[in-house]
Amino acid sequence: MTVIYILDILGTFAFAISGALVASKKNFDLFGVIIIAFVTAVGGGMLRDIMINAHPINWIGDLNYIWTILIAVVFTFLFKSKIEPLRKTFFLFDTVGISVFTLLGLQKGLSLHLPIFVALIMGVVSAVFGGVIRDVLTRKVPLIFKKEIYASACFLGGIFYLLLCFFEVNETINFIISAAIIIVVRTLSVIYKLELPRIKDR
Repeated sequence: MTVIYILDILGTFAFAISGALVASKKNFDLFGVIIIAFVTAVGGGMLRDIMINAHPINWIGDLNYIWTILIAVVFTFLFKSKIEPLRKTFFLFDTVGISVFTLLGLQKGLSLHLPIFVALIMGVVSAVFGGVIRDVLTRKVPLIFKKEIYASACFLGGIFYLLLCFFEVNETINFIISAAIIIVVRTLSVIYKLELPRIKDR
């Protein structure tokens, strides 16, 4: 079991808890909470695999994702009142998760010989579209369309990964550097409330 795989599972766990919390605030029943946790955690990767016709689809090929999601739902039900103080911890897991998902999605696109820009988009889809599906199903405006620098951080990290690939940097070092860029950009954007420009009314 590699470090990257462990981070992938931790990111899945954090995303699933994020989905479960949103669903519980909407007063969904247990089945609804599981569905929202599921799409939040693996929806981006599943959408990516469907779009590029990659089989088996991420969670079908590795049932550890399913078990991780179910454990996250149980954890949320048992410790919901205690999770709120850990919000910063889960933000860290979430941020690590999107960095790992971005690069894994990008790598998968490159392994299938997709055009570089398409592979980069697939990396971003892997990272953020689980949250988009969650927000749509729970009738919220998706976070990436509102304010925080989220998908942009993934895009930037993916570009750095491709640049380092061009210069033939060691794969592990490349992954670590590119993931760190996503984590740093995402964290600083939240700390300093950085936003992308908006189209304003005159």
